[in-house]
Amino acid sequence: MSVTKEPFGNEYTLYTITNEKGTQAKVTDLGGTLVSLLLQDKNETMRDVVLGYDTPEEYRANGFFFGAWVGRSGNRIDKAKFELDGKVWQLPVNDNENNLHSGLEYFHLRRAQVTACTENSVTFEIQDAHLRQGFPGNFTGTVTYTLTDDNTLKLKYTAQCDQDTVCNMTNHSYFNLGGHDSGSILDTQLWMSCEAYTPVIDAQAIPTGEIRPVAGSAFDFTSPRTIGRDIEADDEQLAFGGGYDHNFVIGKDKGEVVRFAEAYQPKTGICMEVYTDLPGVQLYVGNFITKHKGKGAAEYDYRGGFCMETQYYPNSINQEGFAKPVLKAGQKFESVTCYKFSVR
Repeated sequence: MSVTKEPFGNEYTLYTITNEKGTQAKVTDLGGTLVSLLLQDKNETMRDVVLGYDTPEEYRANGFFFGAWVGRSGNRIDKAKFELDGKVWQLPVNDNENNLHSGLEYFHLRRAQVTACTENSVTFEIQDAHLRQGFPGNFTGTVTYTLTDDNTLKLKYTAQCDQDTVCNMTNHSYFNLGGHDSGSILDTQLWMSCEAYTPVIDAQAIPTGEIRPVAGSAFDFTSPRTIGRDIEADDEQLAFGGGYDHNFVIGKDKGEVVRFAEAYQPKTGICMEVYTDLPGVQLYVGNFITKHKGKGAAEYDYRGGFCMETQYYPNSINQEGFAKPVLKAGQKFESVTCYKFSVR
């Protein structure tokens, strides 16, 4: 195991974690972003399975959040405001009438401090001042990327704040198990244990508050099916999101780390299992990616990657019946998400 570093543009550093199999995870102090994940396919060809860019400038112009560490609150907050401890807090409006991924001063546009570096991990820290983007409290968040010899990429999040605040950090990597440059992910097979999802009110993607069973619907991945099998079904929810862009229910509350998903690409034989202790996951399949150049001059386009953003449910801070992503003053938040890769 080893961690090496090299310049990433003129201002930033790229850290490469390599395990005994030759698998490499590349992360940068530009926002604690996951830039690359290289592993062997069934033919022993190295494949980079996350979408991204070659330069910091491209990441700064990235409207799709490729590889982004998202904080302090991922996903959408209705009307860009919430009530906490009897006070209403106003956030920036940056997605229709709502707040998306905390506002416009995104984590992935800021410099993250490297606070620890071991033989197989790198820890990034971002400090968020009181009222930055409208959130209460002086907030410190970290993400640690650890690559193990069994090809697991573990993301551990921690946070502390001096006031009660919202904490719902996630990672927004787009995966393509055929390789980041291989085009559509619609033939990727997906299984999820999730027996329910949270339908949305309309195209603004705010949940209604309902926990809806997936059985018999286009949202039922409890038996493996390709992502594309039912994506064009006559379903109002699919029409709202232009495809899958919905939160699936893993559990009612934050709990033990569980395996809840497996994605598989037969062409490369690459399999990805996903584990988390968080109650939900946003399945987003790149419905709004527009054609442009990515790493190595690869052409990225519509539905060229899928995200599995582990999280508290969208707008959960405002929605009765949803677990609340509240970090109490002086307490420590911890959460783990793992992506485990194998070949078959």
